[in-house]
Amino acid sequence: MKKFLGLLLMTVLLAGSLFAAGGKDNAATEENKVVVVKTMAYGDNSNQEGVNWKRIVDTFHDNNPNIKIDFEMLYDEAYHQKVVARLASGDIPHMAYMGADARWGAAWKEAGQQFDHRDIIDKTLYDLKLIPPMGPNGEIYEIPLGTSNITTVLYMNKALVEELGFSQPKTYEDIKAMVPAAQAAGLDVISIDGADGWAWGSCLMSAMIARTSGDPQWVSKAVAGKYKFTDKEFIDALSYIDMMLADGVISSKAVLVDYGTNISNFSNEKALFMVQGQWAAGGIENPEVSENTVMMAWPKMPGEKSKTNGSVAAAIQVGYGLTKAGAADAEVKEAALKFLSVFYSEPETTQRLRDGAIVAPILKGYKIPADLPAIMKQKVGLAQTALNTDVIDAFLSGAPNDALNAGMQKMASGQASAAEVAAEVERLLR
Repeated sequence: MKKFLGLLLMTVLLAGSLFAAGGKDNAATEENKVVVVKTMAYGDNSNQEGVNWKRIVDTFHDNNPNIKIDFEMLYDEAYHQKVVARLASGDIPHMAYMGADARWGAAWKEAGQQFDHRDIIDKTLYDLKLIPPMGPNGEIYEIPLGTSNITTVLYMNKALVEELGFSQPKTYEDIKAMVPAAQAAGLDVISIDGADGWAWGSCLMSAMIARTSGDPQWVSKAVAGKYKFTDKEFIDALSYIDMMLADGVISSKAVLVDYGTNISNFSNEKALFMVQGQWAAGGIENPEVSENTVMMAWPKMPGEKSKTNGSVAAAIQVGYGLTKAGAADAEVKEAALKFLSVFYSEPETTQRLRDGAIVAPILKGYKIPADLPAIMKQKVGLAQTALNTDVIDAFLSGAPNDALNAGMQKMASGQASAAEVAAEVERLLR
């Protein structure tokens, strides 16, 4: 009996020790568990965006060994093609570089993978006032790299304007008054790269339709069928082109000017003003001109509605966001959000405003670097204060958008009327 009891006691002790060891192994397994966040990143090994991404991810891995950002990085059209392919195959990433417009958001929307971040976004890190609504109910589908991308900036050479005896214009009539003096000095009043069809749409008309209609979302609503491009508001906006040409505010030779020449003309003091997007600020190579440039919204236009005074057209900036597939897994969601909070706080991300890649960070309480060029500081101020309106080609694409851009070039060459261009856009859209 004693022998039996001794054997029983040994068996119990052995079982206990094995159980305890098994518990430790399980605890160790839990400790060593790595959460994998499948990610589609944007960039390549030869550009700054890709280089920055790789460094930030590597550092994050060093500091967070239990999280792996398993990324595939592609650039330009290759990225968009792979997004479509992965979504079609069911290989859905947890996190991806995406947007809310036709180019950057459509594939995710069609696949049912847009996820509303409003309930999970870190309100202590991001300034929600700088993140525009991306869905019909105010949804936020991604965390933008910066404030919306302003496409309709009017650049003013302050020193040159003052040299002719004028000051910053408050109305279109103020600009028109500068025409005789500018022409006498051999200068253009407003330069635009009219040889580029997209410049007429993105950089000019996107601002004008908001002004004549008083509706910041007129374009998106028109594409959805609430308005028509043959409505009076749109024809009135197109008619501004005829008015500017007739007044000498824009030269009839503008249709021969390409993007590089437009910036060069302004940089070399051949024009008082330049029409372009915010990104062109970094292309003004003459330091004296750059230091004396004012980045402004278009002044009050004849017949514009008061609701959209001082507005600028701006496309929602792209950024990284969770997909529905990623958000469905609590551990993956938590890991992805932890990475994004680091990524958006890194200098490589926030200071991309220097090269025009972003307009201004959306971080709460962000302080503008003291050494930032004056023109870039202005850009941040404009982005944080001006009313944002729709950019046409963020919602109108394909043949209708091509017809609009080409039609405005024809108007500038005297080959088409505003009504004819509007009718063609509406016909192709419907």
